Amino acid sequence: MLRFILLSILLTILFRAVSRLWAGVVRGMQSGNPSAGRRSDGSSVPQRGVQMVRDPVCGTFVLPDRALMIGDGRDRVYFCSDACRDKFRRPASTEGRTA
Repeated sequence: MLRFILLSILLTILFRAVSRLWAGVVRGMQSGNPSAGRRSDGSSVPQRGVQMVRDPVCGTFVLPDRALMIGDGRDRVYFCSDACRDKFRRPASTEGRTA
């Protein structure tokens, strides 16, 4: 009897794993589905060919619409975080000092 219960639990887990795998494959093949590129948290995955910008402080590549920006008229500088932006703004003379 115990063998039958364990076998049925194992088959149930195996069936669920295979069905989730198949659902993922089908969802990945549906390129026309607008929700196919959505993550579980609701944010969308950027499309291919999106131009990314580089943070001058840490070198991280970020999307321009998600980055922090400083503009001085002609030039725009993009940052991945507030810390990198503040580090960029800080004068070089205070770089080595500690408070």
